[in-house]
Amino acid sequence: MKHGRTWMALSLALVMLASLLAACGPSTQQEAAGNKQEGEPINAAAFGEATIAFSFYGNYDWYTMPQWGKDLATKWIRENKKVEITAISSGGNAKQKLNTMIASDELPDVIWLERGVDVERLRAADLLVPLDEYLDKYPNLKKWAGESTLNMLRSPDGKIYQFPNWYTTQPNGNAGYVVNKKIYMELGSPKLETTDDLYAYLKKVKQNYPNAVPLEVGSGAEGVEILTSAFAENRPSLFNVMQAVPMGDELTSIFTDPVFREAMVYASRLFRERLMSQDTMSQTRDQLAEKIVSGRVAVLAGSSPTEFASRGDNMLRAEDPDDGYMMVWPLRKEGLDKNKIYPGDFKQLGWNVSVITKAADNPEATFAFLDWLTGPEGQRIIFWGPEGLYWEGTDADDAPIFTEKFTTDIENRNKLMDSTINFQWNGNTVYVDTSKSKFEQTLPEEKRNWETRWQTEITWKTQYNGTEFVNLDPPGDTEEGIAAQSIADIYSETRAKILLNAKSDDDVLRLLDEAETKAQQVGYAKLLAYKTEKWQENVKKLK
Repeated sequence: MKHGRTWMALSLALVMLASLLAACGPSTQQEAAGNKQEGEPINAAAFGEATIAFSFYGNYDWYTMPQWGKDLATKWIRENKKVEITAISSGGNAKQKLNTMIASDELPDVIWLERGVDVERLRAADLLVPLDEYLDKYPNLKKWAGESTLNMLRSPDGKIYQFPNWYTTQPNGNAGYVVNKKIYMELGSPKLETTDDLYAYLKKVKQNYPNAVPLEVGSGAEGVEILTSAFAENRPSLFNVMQAVPMGDELTSIFTDPVFREAMVYASRLFRERLMSQDTMSQTRDQLAEKIVSGRVAVLAGSSPTEFASRGDNMLRAEDPDDGYMMVWPLRKEGLDKNKIYPGDFKQLGWNVSVITKAADNPEATFAFLDWLTGPEGQRIIFWGPEGLYWEGTDADDAPIFTEKFTTDIENRNKLMDSTINFQWNGNTVYVDTSKSKFEQTLPEEKRNWETRWQTEITWKTQYNGTEFVNLDPPGDTEEGIAAQSIADIYSETRAKILLNAKSDDDVLRLLDEAETKAQQVGYAKLLAYKTEKWQENVKKLK
């Protein structure tokens, strides 16, 4: 879901379009954008009185916006807040679709996309509306995101063009380790805190449960990245994803990093001894889910293992109250401080962003809606439906007071919540997480939501703040951008070879040395210098 785009095919079109728009008057831009609201920009007091209409495009191959107004939540918004949204589909090829819309002067009013290169290309072509003048008039984003997050969203011209999604001022995330409770208890509930403990435990599982996967690392061996965090303090798997490791005030090679090398030796040993899932490089998500929900996984490591483990826990406990899954504190190498181990990370900026284009007739009205949606009332409705069904009234902190149906009508509640997932364009992490956890604390343990329980007890406490490392990727059509793609390929190929082909620890180290040589040949040093410069700029912004 979080993929950058090269824009190699779009750069020329954007520059040409910028010149075209500069030469055209407002009427030309308005003609280019369909489904517009006419009239003067609304003010805050009028929100919900005058109709707000805009077109929306999700710039992802996988994204299809559900029909607006069909579910209970958006139906309420449509009727009570007078918001009409027209979806524009990517047709499964987002890059081509966006290119076509730009070339034909038919930009949507709102584009939902990744931060970084894509946004800056659009901004440089003068296609986006700056949001600064709206921040005080519509105060939810400014209040909940905070100044440091807003400053990180500023473009080189000092203005803000991006409305963030899942921004936060507190830790969040699900990365970590899930353990099969029944297998664990039947093996005597041994200590499971260090990498040595894990190795010994996996050997017991293999010996006593031949049909179970001792350690499941998901599709594409993503759990191997999580394991890296066990071998050093303050070492999230984020650095693997970046293919760059901080050392002092510079970013250095992942292939020469002692921590990564030790972790890959450990992972290779687990794979060679068949203590790790052997199909990790080829299995589908459906195959992974089936193993987990059927209870055939002893330990699961992943960036979001709660998704399938929660379903598996519910199904297994329905047949046996002693069965199911639990989470354990992140594993660590012996001698390290357990409170400085971070299997995952969070970023204050969250996931992606919405931008309002200059094709919009009434950008202020559109911002007013987005700001309402990210506020308490909007978040309550888009998550838990209109008032009166699963919540009734709010407490002193403006959190929803959940009704009895919230815990008794679980099937229909989940259907409602699932129906709005793809409308959550500007999630307010702090408000949603705080509301959920406050409510969960009032319930007996057996009725608590599985995910929320472990988020509160473990995962939110063990995620690293990686905000300073956002937006380090270079444009894909630059020398550094081309090098970045080559190095990403080298990284993926090397990791696969280590798991599938290495016959010894020496083989692992040899493969990493070869990867370093190849990476340097395609411009790794220059890429690291570029990323270091961007990282230091972020550090200054945060200070």
